[in-house]
Amino acid sequence: MIILENVSYTYPNGSEAVKEVTLTIDRGEFVGIIGHSGAGKTTLAKLVVGLLKPTRGRVLVDGLDTRKTPVSILARKIGYVFQNPETMLFSATIREEMSFALRNLGIPPDEALQRINNALESVNLFKPFDHSPHTLSFGEKRRLAIACVLAMDTDFVLLDEPTTGLDYYRCVSLFKSLAELVKKGKTVMVITHDTDLLARFANRVITLEQGKVIYDGEARELLINVEFLRNHGFSPTHLQILAAKLKAKSPTAEDVAEALARVLSAK
Repeated sequence: MIILENVSYTYPNGSEAVKEVTLTIDRGEFVGIIGHSGAGKTTLAKLVVGLLKPTRGRVLVDGLDTRKTPVSILARKIGYVFQNPETMLFSATIREEMSFALRNLGIPPDEALQRINNALESVNLFKPFDHSPHTLSFGEKRRLAIACVLAMDTDFVLLDEPTTGLDYYRCVSLFKSLAELVKKGKTVMVITHDTDLLARFANRVITLEQGKVIYDGEARELLINVEFLRNHGFSPTHLQILAAKLKAKSPTAEDVAEALARVLSAK
């Protein structure tokens, strides 16, 4: 599990981006992290994966203290997809890009190839292995970066705005792949503004505001709470508004349609 104990982080310029955050994230959870720009989401993500060290408090990943554990060791536990995929891609070909981390982990070539093929298929990226990552579109670079992390087969996966540059079909396809990881007992954490996707796939949502956690609980319970969303500057989607008015079980298309049918049949 991942444990954050009274974690705060202050940047060298004096800006405190994360303030006294205490969280426990268990195995097999699908967690959405939401908040406005500047709320501290990416800083929190980098603290979890060890790229930043807490100014106060501590972060434990399966018992490993991120302040004392090298990032190379933590990377065997938790995979991180950066907000900007171009910061992750450096190799001359897709084959080299996908193989780099697996080779460093000592994964046998046959197993590595199988992992690579499965990961690329899960993100719907079908390009020749000798194709340069740097000539891909932004959306394709995003999918390649995600595939690189999925191929690592870590117990925890953290993705920062993974749907940017993807069309809706590929967004849903990606979240379905992430949901399959959760079914296998892995933990998925996603920073995203797409609350409709979270309502459909996530079981838990953490909301950040000015570096603090202001909500941590059941995803569908939050995302049907239109008043809370508006009070904290979010714009509820049409599904969420309709779900609240119809008193649907959740703000998913299926539950909204069921609630609407119930209302119409009563008339």
